[in-house]
Amino acid sequence: MARQNYYEGLSADYSRPGLVEKDHQVKLIQRSEEIGNLQEAELPAIGPDYTLEQIEAENREFWPTHCEALRQGRGDLLTKEYRPDLVYHCQDGPYHGIKEQAQREKHWWAIIAQPGVTMCWPIVQFWGEFTHFEWICFDDETHEQIAKGSVCWVRRGHRGGCYYKSEQLTFTRDVFASDDLLKLILTNA
Repeated sequence: MARQNYYEGLSADYSRPGLVEKDHQVKLIQRSEEIGNLQEAELPAIGPDYTLEQIEAENREFWPTHCEALRQGRGDLLTKEYRPDLVYHCQDGPYHGIKEQAQREKHWWAIIAQPGVTMCWPIVQFWGEFTHFEWICFDDETHEQIAKGSVCWVRRGHRGGCYYKSEQLTFTRDVFASDDLLKLILTNA
């Protein structure tokens, strides 16, 4: 199979550090805030008025905004990506609803978004409402791996948000965030 650039056609490339200009980062955060406000109370039906093609296009637009929100530790924006009735399968779960996983996930966000660490997503693939991605975090100074994972989201575009997430996470340096790191992520929540 031919090698490919997974970010071809997307508005920004998060496959490694340093590829997104500061002014574009600001625009992506603004768009993340806008997208977070488009989620409807009821999960919209897939049909002629909201097709899988439209949903996939919206998921492709959304992807760089998610990456930037995570790099900036914007817990407020990350929480808005989920539906209130989220189902989240991972080794610590399963979790049902965004309140149930919040206590655990805030530690993960704090560790992967801490100062001096950069998260990258070398692989992202889209198919309708499905997004598969792999991520890895590196210490900017020592270049050691901090954490990595493989994720599948089921996201019904901007109108629906993420209603199912399955993730395998491996933390290699820290498992729980320090109080100082938690304060950084929670000030943005």
